[in-house]
Amino acid sequence: MNSEQIYQTPLVVDIAIAFITLETLALGLLHSLTGGGLALREYGITVLSGLSLMLALRCALTPGFWPGMALFLVTAGLAHGADLRVRRRDGQRPA
Repeated sequence: MNSEQIYQTPLVVDIAIAFITLETLALGLLHSLTGGGLALREYGITVLSGLSLMLALRCALTPGFWPGMALFLVTAGLAHGADLRVRRRDGQRPA
């Protein structure tokens, strides 16, 4: 399989999803072991939004999976909205 064929299959998205998952697990492990880095509550919604978009792309590249694509796009939008709401709330200063 050459590089052109790889980029025309869902494999490249699977690789990206695997890296995102490993990165999220590594950040969580780092935080739980050392207390350093970010806690999952600080980036979890952002990761959910990004993974949902990647899963929607994965469904789009797979024939017949358009209902999954629609579901993951809705999930990504809801997660993005929740992320913006949390960021706005955390950015407001008490009077």
